[in-house]
Amino acid sequence: MKIETIRLRNFKAFRNINLTDLPNFLVVVGANGSGKTTLFDVFGFLHDCLKGTVRSAVDKRGRFREVLSRGCDPAKDTIQLEIQYRMEITGKERLVTYALEIGEVAGQPVVLHEVLRYKRGRHGKPFHFLDFVRGEGYAIVNEEDFTKAEEELERETQKVSPDTLAIKGLGQFERFKAANAFRQLIEHWHVSDFHISAARGRKDAAGNSEHLSESGDNLPLVARSLYEQHPAVFQRILDTMARRVPGVASVEPRLMDDGYLTLRFQDGSFKTPFLDRYVSDGTIKMFAYLVLLHDPRPHPLLCVEEPENQLYPRLMGELAEEFRSYAHRGGQVFVSTHSPDFLNAIELEEACWLVKRDGCTEIHRAKDNAQIAAYMAEGDQLGYLWNEGFFDGVDPQ
Repeated sequence: MKIETIRLRNFKAFRNINLTDLPNFLVVVGANGSGKTTLFDVFGFLHDCLKGTVRSAVDKRGRFREVLSRGCDPAKDTIQLEIQYRMEITGKERLVTYALEIGEVAGQPVVLHEVLRYKRGRHGKPFHFLDFVRGEGYAIVNEEDFTKAEEELERETQKVSPDTLAIKGLGQFERFKAANAFRQLIEHWHVSDFHISAARGRKDAAGNSEHLSESGDNLPLVARSLYEQHPAVFQRILDTMARRVPGVASVEPRLMDDGYLTLRFQDGSFKTPFLDRYVSDGTIKMFAYLVLLHDPRPHPLLCVEEPENQLYPRLMGELAEEFRSYAHRGGQVFVSTHSPDFLNAIELEEACWLVKRDGCTEIHRAKDNAQIAAYMAEGDQLGYLWNEGFFDGVDPQ
């Protein structure tokens, strides 16, 4: 599945934006406070709504009035999110739209309208396979029976709490194909919140080892899983570490006598390996990124903010290529950066920048700027053009 369009209304700094024709790999630049973190938080917000309730997701962000764009009236205005993505249904790739509208009723956030729709054929309007208003609605249970007319489709009426997403409950059931697929998509999004301090130290060997967590606190467990189950992948990671980090000859996920796991780094100059707490922040972060980006089962969506922090600038080109490779393996990737070196490795259609005017964020695509496109065609690089001020409005005033 691939996200193609994101539409936002009244979500924090995004008063009214349409981001269309999204590539597999998108890099976002902008000044501090321009909205890069907010853009990625769209995915975190939906993930939190699915894990808990809309109310808990809103309260986590300071309650409804803090999520609603400044200048809006909570009594009248609503938050609207719409995501269009492609997925295969009955052997055909279809463009599916998920639309969500949230308002405040009696001081509490409520799902005013939630819709999942796509076209059953080449012509006609998209059909609503899930449609809920304030906790009451229906879902189609035989949506894949395309031989039936629309009036013959079976509607199953359901009720959910007004502050709960319908796809949270209905998406658990295989008979609701589109809802089930979209729920799984959201559940497997990875919005990185990596903390070097969380990645260091001993970890319980019984923890989650399937994927690197958002904070990276299970790094030794995932490394051990790769070491034991995917030795060729782990060896590629070690070979890359040896090229990029001077002195690091190998990394071993070691099960200690007390039953805890830790990472032991081997410096080629010394016989005795040393624990991860004694290596640099950049070394830990590079190893964590390699573990994340060499995951045998890529996340359908990966969001990473400012991967250049703690890393040597000349490594940015290789790192950008690894993010792109991850995207081509099946996991769409969004990255924000302040690094011209990282941006120099990006293609024209892969870049966009954010501009904040009068408290609202605008999104500009590099491919839509004729001047930037012309310079790129002549061999210039995006990082250089950004430094030279060709990204109109991006620099703080």
